Amino acid sequence: MVIRHPEDVVSLRNTQSTEADVNSVSFILNRGESLSRCSQCKTARYCSVQCQKQAWPDHKRECKCFKRLQPRIPTDSVRLLTRIIFKLLAQSESDQEDLYSIAEHQSHLADMSEEKKEGLRQLCTTLQLYLGEENHDLSPLPPGLDPISLLARVTCNCFSISDGELQDVGVGLYPSMSLLNHDCQPNCVMIFEGKRLTLRAVRLIRPCEELTISYTDILATSKERRSHLQEQYHFLCQCTRCTTEDKDCDMLAGEKTAWRSLRDAIPHLEQLQSEQRWEELLKESQALLHRYTDVVPDRNIYVLRLLDLAMDACISLDDYETALEYGNRALEPYKLYYSDPHPSRAVELLRVGKLQHFLGRLEEARGSFTQAYDIMKVTHGTDHVLTNEVRRKLSECQAELGQV
Repeated sequence: MVIRHPEDVVSLRNTQSTEADVNSVSFILNRGESLSRCSQCKTARYCSVQCQKQAWPDHKRECKCFKRLQPRIPTDSVRLLTRIIFKLLAQSESDQEDLYSIAEHQSHLADMSEEKKEGLRQLCTTLQLYLGEENHDLSPLPPGLDPISLLARVTCNCFSISDGELQDVGVGLYPSMSLLNHDCQPNCVMIFEGKRLTLRAVRLIRPCEELTISYTDILATSKERRSHLQEQYHFLCQCTRCTTEDKDCDMLAGEKTAWRSLRDAIPHLEQLQSEQRWEELLKESQALLHRYTDVVPDRNIYVLRLLDLAMDACISLDDYETALEYGNRALEPYKLYYSDPHPSRAVELLRVGKLQHFLGRLEEARGSFTQAYDIMKVTHGTDHVLTNEVRRKLSECQAELGQV
């Protein structure tokens, strides 16, 4: 089951969502100015009439909930939980046999702080308002799956759904995938194509070796990763990367007071990015990069984040030369932290390659596309839409170089 952020396409499906699900995907995750709104709730958006018709059997009950709560829009977790409740109430015994039951996943309620429990209780109040009186009878739910327990299970086991450039576009519950354990240097990666989730091995796996994925962004220090995992998933990570504090010195390289200033500035800059205030974002990012260029190296994770923000702003403002400058500076730190094969490094190489190609730097672009393709063959597979895009770009470069 997946759910799109409310300002874009709404999409869900109750599934284990492995690669074999491709034939049963009925509608897509998308974004863009041309999306049309649901005429009733004005919240759900769709890329086509066909997409809207396919979504209607699931959206029709949610549509009434949206109208009941307007002008407020509930959080993604409340929306996802509502859809799960509707599915559970309508689920047949055969459906339950086909899927790992959500009841098999831990809620960790006993491990949560009182503050977090209070947050769940507030979300449950929103859920009741959202469901309305006609849906308040939840007694037919399976034993032990009351709303607060379900909400706790969702928050501990849902996945962020990402687009081709690994940007979060929604949240989803994939019950079988939630059973995989975490490692900060995992042997598998999860790749989305629309709402289909594929688990892919990124290195040779020995017989009886456990399959692992990463629950958190590895571009963070051991302390930050452990803190996040403890807060969100209620365990202390004991992986080799955390216990040895691998690469922490590189991540925090440079003058401490300087990188702390960068760290403190990033939430504000990310807010400018979310509001698409590109000129302000570029001006402030460049000022910080210039101010600390001699005291904090590019491999510092906060400088690296600034480079990404500045690159996004430049692309949005059609300043491709400067965008490429920032992209090139980020490549070495990406290689340091995202050891091959890693999808994040492949996506960064693709972005840089596109800029090089557009600016006529064909030899450089061919090199970037080649590296990206070599990684994506492993992380995404040869049939993924992004791998096909890289292959097409590489062919274009080779053809253009042959004409020079």
